[in-house]
Amino acid sequence: MKLASLNQGRDGVLIVVSRDLTRAVVVPQIAFTLQAALDDWAVARPKLEAVYQRLNDGMEEGAFDFDQAACHSPLPRAYHWADGSAYVNHVELVRKARGAEMPESFWHDPLMYQGGADAFIPPHSPIRLADEAWGIDLEAELAIVTDDVPMGATPAEADGHIRLLMLVNDVSLRNLIPGELAKGFGFYQSKPSSSFSPVAITPDELGESWKDGKVHRPLVSHINGALFGQPNAGVDMTFNFPTLVAHAAKTRPLGAGTIIGSGTVSNYDRSAGSSCLAEKRMLEIVESGEAKTPFLKFGDRVRIEMFDVVGQSLFGAIDQVVERYDAR
Repeated sequence: MKLASLNQGRDGVLIVVSRDLTRAVVVPQIAFTLQAALDDWAVARPKLEAVYQRLNDGMEEGAFDFDQAACHSPLPRAYHWADGSAYVNHVELVRKARGAEMPESFWHDPLMYQGGADAFIPPHSPIRLADEAWGIDLEAELAIVTDDVPMGATPAEADGHIRLLMLVNDVSLRNLIPGELAKGFGFYQSKPSSSFSPVAITPDELGESWKDGKVHRPLVSHINGALFGQPNAGVDMTFNFPTLVAHAAKTRPLGAGTIIGSGTVSNYDRSAGSSCLAEKRMLEIVESGEAKTPFLKFGDRVRIEMFDVVGQSLFGAIDQVVERYDAR
């Protein structure tokens, strides 16, 4: 099943989207918003699936042409957004470039930070920031959405609470990160609003590509129309999504609509490219001692997308231009 939220009102308007992303229908008789559907998922899901089937069969009344640009992030705001760092080879590379050893614990204890969840950016809206000198970077990732997860859930139990998947652009301001981390209290200003794909999908939509709590498909990123990277999200993912959910729930319950990100998708096989500029810059430092690739500038366009085995877009695309923010 595929769901999205029209960019109307603060929390969007829930729509069901056809498998080929061409048609959609509003479903106020089931739930006005995606959060409302997640709050009562056991009741809402079978009703939404019935609409989805009729929509795919061309038999749903009130259907209209689906426009990705009319969508907000599936959850325009969320009660809880936490991002992991499941691709430990990426962390290892970043530390190597600055001559730092990586603690052994990073291989069995996930890194995670809690991000700002109150103002996500629509997937086709500009990324507005005040200063290029902050070091603007994309981070192409995947994320899952849960229903209610009890505190202390094991990975096996957490697996049963994963309801939806999305793509993420977890925008980072690289030149602000060192100063924040030096304070010993984590990210804040260096992690502005994130964006999510126009469409959220249930794991069954991935077929055999959803296996062992991972998405085994390339995540494709373009910058200014040029291919930047297409690493496979199912390769070199040290911590799968059930493990990340269980990590987040160790000391607290997670409410329905919690979003957990994978962190930057990265492969040891660097021929697939990267999912963030920082990784490419680190590879340049390791190779030549100097980073040559610049961070994003105003006017640059970022596109992030994932395709199924026959080339059909699974989630729609995050397609955004970086613009100067003017508060006046």
